[in-house]
Amino acid sequence: MEVQVLDKTGKETGKKVDLQDQIFGIEPNDHAIYLDVKQYLANKRQGTHSATERGEIVGSTKKIKKQKGTGTARAGSIKSPVFRGGGRVFGPRPRNYGFKLNKKVKALARKSALSYKAKASDILILEDFSLEAPRTKEMAMISNNLKINDKKSLFVLPEENKNIYLSSRNLHGVSVITASELSTYQVMNANKVIFFESSVGKIEEQFKI
Repeated sequence: MEVQVLDKTGKETGKKVDLQDQIFGIEPNDHAIYLDVKQYLANKRQGTHSATERGEIVGSTKKIKKQKGTGTARAGSIKSPVFRGGGRVFGPRPRNYGFKLNKKVKALARKSALSYKAKASDILILEDFSLEAPRTKEMAMISNNLKINDKKSLFVLPEENKNIYLSSRNLHGVSVITASELSTYQVMNANKVIFFESSVGKIEEQFKI
């Protein structure tokens, strides 16, 4: 699949980039996408939730009333869950929500996500450029020229560029990552995926095409 390369003004440069069918034209696997997105979101969970159980409550261990003759249920500890201020029964404990996912499944998921975007013509190729200093106004102008300023957009750079990252940080709905950081969740979450021209080669290297 050939895609026109655009410049910062949104006009065609006359150059074309060939998107490999092995990456951008496969039959998407929805279940692989589901598993990869599930793992991505699970890994973002802190899992630091914790409740105080009765063994962790600081309080008296004295028997609070006599065993018999009160007309009510027997009670041996003020730390019991049935009393106000007592420990919680089976409360949440710290845990790790992450789980293992095979590399081939993750690769299939990313290919599937990119194929969905390519099929819907939601992939743009932008001519490589750099900024001498962080300028949010210039990145906003580029988004406007590409007609993506009202959409969630994902810019994929070939390598880290601090000025472009800082320029887009305050723009609503704009994310900037490097090709090595590309994930299924980010691709599916974006309305438009904008690859810098040289970042396409980086993606192909990852999949060894």
